[in-house]
Amino acid sequence: MAVKEVLASYKRAVESLDASGAVRLFTEDSAVFENGTSEGTFKHYLGHHLGPELNEVRAFRYADYAVSVKVEGPVAVASETYRFRMEPKRAEPIERQAVATSVLRKEGGAWKILQFHNSSLRPRGS
Repeated sequence: MAVKEVLASYKRAVESLDASGAVRLFTEDSAVFENGTSEGTFKHYLGHHLGPELNEVRAFRYADYAVSVKVEGPVAVASETYRFRMEPKRAEPIERQAVATSVLRKEGGAWKILQFHNSSLRPRGS
């Protein structure tokens, strides 16, 4: 399904530690929310949060990934569950369990992320 491929492309961009190409996956008027904070559009989030964060990371990997998608005409809603491991260059690795919800809109025949919200916490027993 095309919606799942958009989400997979975003994951690959983060794991590559260079999410600059992911801008094409988001609408111009996108909204990003992370752990209780409004991050603005994806371009703003990339320039002020995600990009600088990835520059300080040696590795980032997703695991135990599951996605559910519902399509209603030109809009799709996706929910994801996963774990991730981030290895900062100057600190101990960080492991989290996380969830994400995305709203995608079909624009010019392509699905793009209109709204993205994720949150994470330490796995139980950590």
